[in-house]
Amino acid sequence: MTSTGELIEGRPAREVLAWSRAVVEPALRATADGLPESMRHIAGYHFGWWDEKGSPSATSGGKAIRPALAVLSAQAVGGTAQDALPAAVAVQLVHDFSLLHDDVMDGDVSRRHRPTAWTVFGRGPAILAGDALVTVAFDVLAASGHPAAASGMRMLSKTVLGLVEGQSADVSFEERTDVGLPECVRMVEGKTGTLLGCSCALGAAYGGGTPEQVEALGDFGRNVGLAFQLVDDLLGIWGDPDITGKPVYSDLRNRKKSLPVVAALDSPTPEAEELAALYYRAEPLTDSELVHAARLVDGAGGRSWSQQRADELLDQSLLRLEAELPASQAVAELSALARLAVRRDH
Repeated sequence: MTSTGELIEGRPAREVLAWSRAVVEPALRATADGLPESMRHIAGYHFGWWDEKGSPSATSGGKAIRPALAVLSAQAVGGTAQDALPAAVAVQLVHDFSLLHDDVMDGDVSRRHRPTAWTVFGRGPAILAGDALVTVAFDVLAASGHPAAASGMRMLSKTVLGLVEGQSADVSFEERTDVGLPECVRMVEGKTGTLLGCSCALGAAYGGGTPEQVEALGDFGRNVGLAFQLVDDLLGIWGDPDITGKPVYSDLRNRKKSLPVVAALDSPTPEAEELAALYYRAEPLTDSELVHAARLVDGAGGRSWSQQRADELLDQSLLRLEAELPASQAVAELSALARLAVRRDH
């Protein structure tokens, strides 16, 4: 709302995502074209541009919310979407680097409704393709010639280290039976929150924002990122496979220490004790036991805590955004994206 009380409206979130993809994808494709051929082929398959043989494919490459946050953040501080293209491409490359590696480490066989890259091309090639993506992410910023390039590379480097540390913690959790909720939250802040925060902050920096604006947008993105992961963890248990692209109860089947699960295990409830006995045994869970485990997570309060915390983080992020930035269409659209990320069906 402006100082005169006029309400500024933005486009619907899904329209914004479609617009952002149209703006960013040509630059992303141009960057991918510079990869060595073997890496380019795997990356293009992962992005959904072609099938395993290289024939054009209409497969979705995901929502691409991170580059959308970058270009909108640039606009929110008075810049343009074109100003933020290097930032948008870089954060998407880092995100897909993490997905390629995560799928290998987690053993996930399906992403975006088709086989994961490692199941098609092998573990080693998929890991190397991820390495190539994170490498060219820094090259994109370095080659931009933007005044914010040097500080942007340091920002992205810190983000990648936080992401890797978060993933390391996530992997270590698989072998432990004593994971507490505070450290699980810290893991998610590193693994997910840091990159969404960087998307906003880097976009703002490339849009010419002040240090205060860059910091405010970074905080906004980090809160949205944690809320996003909370909802993603809910979808990992109760999500519709037609929407998530993953099998039902996939996180429970993999015994992931996701936030709803850890919140449930941390609760002083009979359901928590029963869930622990089921979750920490050596044998795989049967289909009926997966259904029962999901009920136990719900009964122990893991589902309600996760949704409530996601809603709180959304409210905090929107208040910070409105307090620190002048009202504009871009700010309205950032708010809409945050709501879409947190209020998905689950």
